Amino acid sequence: MLERLVAHLQWADDLTLAALRAAPAPPAKALELFAHILGAEHVWLTRLRQEPATAAVWPTLDLEGCAALAAANHAQLTRLLPTLRDADLDREVPYVNSAGRAFRSSVRDILLQVVLHGCYHRGQVALELRRDGARPEPTDYIAFARGAPAATRTA
Repeated sequence: MLERLVAHLQWADDLTLAALRAAPAPPAKALELFAHILGAEHVWLTRLRQEPATAAVWPTLDLEGCAALAAANHAQLTRLLPTLRDADLDREVPYVNSAGRAFRSSVRDILLQVVLHGCYHRGQVALELRRDGARPEPTDYIAFARGAPAATRTA
């Protein structure tokens, strides 16, 4: 299941980047939110590896910076997933959050956070694009699963 969710994450990040690139001038808030999705992905992945993050949770990135961080995140996820066994998913990872508080979370919960967090914010990116007159790409899971966009509102 995690492999499928990560595949959706990669697909949705790619579509979101394409929609931002297609906009005449991407709205600043949409770009900020997309950079946050990618920055948070990066931070969680470095926590899994117990390494310091090189990007902030709310990085300031242009479209090319977003593309580079998305590619790096996707490569790390692609390398990580095949190495995990069921017992690895239950392992707790210690980390300090961006507010300075110490926590421990399972690898499974961290990976679910990575994929679900992006879903939430990609909806906000789509709203900002639509408000600006641009066309967001549908990134719903079902559109990914069946290979066809979800139905849209006609009225």
